[in-house]
Amino acid sequence: MKSKQIMGNTYILDTGLLYLPYYMVDDQNIILLDTGLMKDDRERLSDFFHEKGLQVSGILLSHAHIDHIGNAAFFKEKYQCQVAMTRSEAMIVDSVLSLKVFYSNYPLSKVEEHFGHMVVKPDMLIEENQEQVTLCGVTFGILHTPGHSIGHIAITTPDDVTYIGDALISQEVMDSAKLPYAFILMKDLASKMKLYHLQSSMYVLAHKGVYPDIKDLITDNIYFYRNRAEEILSVVTKPMTMEDILKAVSRTMRIRIGSVNKYLVVERMLRSYVDYLYETKKITLTVDDGFIKYSRAD
Repeated sequence: MKSKQIMGNTYILDTGLLYLPYYMVDDQNIILLDTGLMKDDRERLSDFFHEKGLQVSGILLSHAHIDHIGNAAFFKEKYQCQVAMTRSEAMIVDSVLSLKVFYSNYPLSKVEEHFGHMVVKPDMLIEENQEQVTLCGVTFGILHTPGHSIGHIAITTPDDVTYIGDALISQEVMDSAKLPYAFILMKDLASKMKLYHLQSSMYVLAHKGVYPDIKDLITDNIYFYRNRAEEILSVVTKPMTMEDILKAVSRTMRIRIGSVNKYLVVERMLRSYVDYLYETKKITLTVDDGFIKYSRAD
């Protein structure tokens, strides 16, 4: 695993899928901003910290998705370190049952199997109106950017490097993504607009890039997500159930669904776009023969 200095004491680890930032408190102690996937990253991260003689003294989480919180509980126990996250994200990972509320389309047994390792008890909760958090004596700036997840935050290190997390995706990801995820797309787009006012020396995206300026990327992201919603709207040619829309989108976007888990993931991603189309009054809901059906508003 490769480490790269961004500015001052702010570094990133390249996991392949993610850029994971960390802040050097001193020659030995670091604060991790997110923790990667359990399956792919746990052993490699542990090996890296051991080889470099690093101690994880704190973890500051941007949000509670599996690729960002996957090793938080493990490192908390291993290093006896403090974990900080927003209150709303902490509610999601409070227990397997609270995870079931968030992953409502998954059976409980699958929630426990796939997401149970995400459960973690934070030592510090970040409130909605909080603009700074001090962890291990280091103060980080906080910008609340809900949408991708309900309590997502962007984090600015003392070196004026802002970790955007998943509030933006890179052009490379846009080129390959078929249904980029946002839990509440309306909120996510509003948070992207907030990023226009952010002024930092450097910006780090989780998926995946380092930029001196992000204004053009913000614009590209907003158009990209809106255009994806319009593509989904285009398949609604008659009153359709969610299942009908899923089939049509999978066909037109060439999304191969070959397993139960893939179906649940795609359905979850699609629903946020359908909800967005409803919130923007581009589709309407009716009940037809006992089924909810979606129709174009025009």
